[in-house]
Amino acid sequence: MSEQDVNGDATPASATIYEVAKRAGVGIATVSRALRGNGSVRPATRVRILEAARELNFVPSRLGVSLAEGRHAANGIVFPSLTGPYFGEVLLGYEEAAAELKRSVIVVAADGLDSAQDHIRDLAGRVDGIVIYGSTAESDVVAELVAERKPTVLLSPRVPVDGPDVITAENIPSARELTEHLLTHGHRTFAFLGGPTGGRDIDERWTGLVGTLAAAGAAAPRPVPLSGYSRAEVYAAAHAVLTQDPPDVLVCSHDEVALAALRVARELGLRVPDDVAVTGWDDVMAAEHSWPPLTTVRQPMRRMGETAARALNELITGTRTRPVRQVLPTEVIIRESCGHHP
Repeated sequence: MSEQDVNGDATPASATIYEVAKRAGVGIATVSRALRGNGSVRPATRVRILEAARELNFVPSRLGVSLAEGRHAANGIVFPSLTGPYFGEVLLGYEEAAAELKRSVIVVAADGLDSAQDHIRDLAGRVDGIVIYGSTAESDVVAELVAERKPTVLLSPRVPVDGPDVITAENIPSARELTEHLLTHGHRTFAFLGGPTGGRDIDERWTGLVGTLAAAGAAAPRPVPLSGYSRAEVYAAAHAVLTQDPPDVLVCSHDEVALAALRVARELGLRVPDDVAVTGWDDVMAAEHSWPPLTTVRQPMRRMGETAARALNELITGTRTRPVRQVLPTEVIIRESCGHHP
């Protein structure tokens, strides 16, 4: 008949880490270090611990090791929201990697929370490390986490931040490549729906667009900022730009904005790409299946989540102590919404 140890793991006649520590006359943290073979444990003490573990038929559990080391065996990840396919893909990549690393995941969506910053602080106290997307956490909260030496990874922060790991995707080279392709179709008037915003990602896309048009001697693009990303706000902005002197091409900050623009164009009787070309950014699943299929820039969404999970694990386990910045490549995906192709 099997027993259940203090950590909830059922093992045949297995003792707990507390019983091993008691028999060896040491603390549970010392038992953990001795069994894992790391940390400073005197040779005689290590022998005594190993003998106690063998005599008691002790099988260490992952949760027990975490408890002994003062760890939670859980990571936290904070998103502004979980609506839309983009965040779902990032989260999927994160959870897959975390499961491989035998880490539990606690997910928080900050939108709609009262005192979201307090929720983030509370989460940080209940996990071994935390990943924060964008500007979900205010700069002073991030500074607190860094000061407390909490392993922290920022995904696509809106502004540069020193201290934690930072993972972003490149924007300017792909924006240049996309703009150069649009110019080959003969497009000369451009509007950018969704920015600039003051955030790094979208503003870099805007920078790449502006610089490439200037180098080609084309007119500067028209910025069309969004007051928000609700369906109503995106729809209203797309409707306004396509009814008031529509451009040759509408470059959109995200695929979801571009998909809304395709719908508005259909409702207004505009043909895409003959009357107006439309492009997006992200390459969510719906982009390939829209009509016409959407020209866009593919973001490594799932890889971003995976990379964040692995980077955080390195910080938690002490494999690496210094923060690093990783920039993941993106890829221009040409489809029919930008123009006709031979």
